[in-house]
Amino acid sequence: MKLGIVGLPNAGKSTLFNLVTGGGARTDLYPFTTVESNIGMVDVPDDRLEPVAQVLRSAVSIPAAMRIVDIAGLVRGASKGEGLGNRFLGYIREVDAVAHLVRAFHRQDVSHSEGELDPLRDLDLVETELILADLDTVEKRIDSVANAAKSGDAALATQVQILTGLRQRLSDGEYLAVTCLTEDERASARDLHLLTARPVLYVVNVDEDEYERHLSGGSDLVDPVRARAGARSMQVVVNPLGFEEELLGLEEQERAEFLEDLGFDPVGRQRFLQASYELLGLITFFTGNARETRARSLPRGRTAVDAAGKVHTDMARGFIRAEVIGADELVRAGSRSSAREQGVLRVEGRDYEVRDGDVIEVLFNV
Repeated sequence: MKLGIVGLPNAGKSTLFNLVTGGGARTDLYPFTTVESNIGMVDVPDDRLEPVAQVLRSAVSIPAAMRIVDIAGLVRGASKGEGLGNRFLGYIREVDAVAHLVRAFHRQDVSHSEGELDPLRDLDLVETELILADLDTVEKRIDSVANAAKSGDAALATQVQILTGLRQRLSDGEYLAVTCLTEDERASARDLHLLTARPVLYVVNVDEDEYERHLSGGSDLVDPVRARAGARSMQVVVNPLGFEEELLGLEEQERAEFLEDLGFDPVGRQRFLQASYELLGLITFFTGNARETRARSLPRGRTAVDAAGKVHTDMARGFIRAEVIGADELVRAGSRSSAREQGVLRVEGRDYEVRDGDVIEVLFNV
């Protein structure tokens, strides 16, 4: 699954991409430095991985990973083809969730496509362009289905009714990801790959001074974004991305200690990755033996057979049962054999819904 970073030009999207992936995306000080999207894989931090690996006496531990896409900047009129227009919108259609990066830093040498700094206006601009693009998509589908529905097909008539409801929501300026859609509307939004239906979190890019004001509880630039996110039950991450990028040459532990000495959050990168992972609807389960312990991602709500298939297709095809224990329970027990003796190692069938943090051993036959 893929997370896309979107926002206006010069908001810091490529800086965030480099910070979380260690990639080398260009970060020149002019708009549209990024034209083609940058794509990178990044490990997802999990404090449970090493303790589980130690209990299982594994030689190595391998974290879960997710794909991050740095998408070219959007400008006013993108829904009508301005800037990179359709290319930008096409990249968003290829991701599963969106990190909306908004600029809240002052730099005279970094131009702003809208002139003055105003984070809420920037959020509105990007969201409006995505809404307009979705509105165009829905209207085209209505025209197509409505003609076919003239034959008297009841199912097509119902589809027109559902699409008309979506059109009204978009016309009213509703951002579908934070709107209470009906199941039918949600299904139609997925079918149409609507841009505004993708889960979204806000990332606020601040300078050092603004970050200090934010930590003190009084940032005129950050607080309005946090208020909007709160009203929408969305997550928001605040990071001094430019400052943190300057520290990339340091070892991770050294960088964390340096930030902590300044009173800054030393785990800003981890918070962003964990928030993104949750936004994608993923949970983590663990598999392990003497060779390796691996953290594996799985969409929430999937079963033991699905988890087996993540390890190997033969395991899913020949699934017999799974031995399951929570990571914390395993660490407390000290070993699988001790956990079995204590009665905390469970035997689960193919329809068992995997929980975040499960350590799973699959028994199978092919």
